[in-house]
Amino acid sequence: MLRTLSRSDWLLMAIFTAIVVTLPWTMQPIGAAYPDLLQKFAIYGIFAIGFNILFGLTGYLSFGHAAFLGVGSYAAVWSFKLLTMNVLPALAFSVLIAGVFAFLIGYVSLRRSGIYFSILTLAFAQMSYNLAYSVLTPITNGETGLQTRAIRQSAEISLRDGDIRIIDQALGIQEFGVPITNLFGMKMSGYPGFYFCAVMLIVCFFVALCISRSNFGMMLKAIKSNQNRLNYTGIHTRPYLIAAFVISGMYAGLAGSLLAITDPIAGAERMQWTASGEVVLMTILGGVGTLVGPVLGAGLIKYAEQKVSSWNEGILNSAFSFLPDGAQAFFVELFSFFVGEGWHLTLGFMFMVIVIFLPGGLMEGFRRIGRAFNRARRSEGGRTTVAANTPAQERG
Repeated sequence: MLRTLSRSDWLLMAIFTAIVVTLPWTMQPIGAAYPDLLQKFAIYGIFAIGFNILFGLTGYLSFGHAAFLGVGSYAAVWSFKLLTMNVLPALAFSVLIAGVFAFLIGYVSLRRSGIYFSILTLAFAQMSYNLAYSVLTPITNGETGLQTRAIRQSAEISLRDGDIRIIDQALGIQEFGVPITNLFGMKMSGYPGFYFCAVMLIVCFFVALCISRSNFGMMLKAIKSNQNRLNYTGIHTRPYLIAAFVISGMYAGLAGSLLAITDPIAGAERMQWTASGEVVLMTILGGVGTLVGPVLGAGLIKYAEQKVSSWNEGILNSAFSFLPDGAQAFFVELFSFFVGEGWHLTLGFMFMVIVIFLPGGLMEGFRRIGRAFNRARRSEGGRTTVAANTPAQERG
């Protein structure tokens, strides 16, 4: 698979790695360099990359991917409760459980295509949410959410007295207080937690790049282009679709486990249909079918969610202080609908503008800028060549 990567692919991988690693410095000018937000950039970037493997390569739009995000979170927290606070078993457990869950849902949902497939995935996601919220409360703890607890010093340790954590007990590790996830002793909070998520993002991006350039990826793109033609030629496309759905679900499960690693709690709200819609917006805003686009879309939405939702009338008054009092009051009143609790209006307006003027997302905008720059450079080079080849008498 590595042989299918070109020199430009390796260059893209190197640039992507450098950008992700330097985010704590490059995000400082826009006030996005603190660890919690950077962790969300990386985690939801993974979620969007995985969703793009399904939607971007095959054209199958799922409205239920938040179910795998929630399953990954629950699996990770149960790993912390039963096994160890080390994050590696939680990652493996979450990806495995999410993959099995995705196979079961995909096996049924992929019997249909188009809008029927989308509605089926939405139905499964909502059923999963309702089960987690009410029916499966012994496993999910319902609306309160599932969280870790410290081991208590007791002759008989049970889940009521505290978490079991068999591996930690066998190794003599006990935490009396709020337990913190770790990687062989390194706490997964603050910037160490971000860099762990960043490594996972880089690995997931590399895997997605390999899939996109492989024969398997080419088959997925062919399904998106014309699935009926492939079926007429005798190619059975269903196994490829199920594989893409499972891989995409495993990405979502990994993202869910990272959410639990950085904040050891799992709640049913991560499985709501709004979370599924959010990853669709991320992918479309960044650019469907592109490699970098979904990551850009995830970063843009999470930045808007964190920043625009924190703005208030005081910040708006300061921003429009250069205007006369009447104009200042008008603009503060107008923009107050788009900040704070109304930040979704800003997101909707931004989504509308990008879809109308840049149907291919942010990546299309970058491509247009690149083409315009190349045309200007070629035009300048052509004028220079003509001037050099013009005889001196004509130039005089």
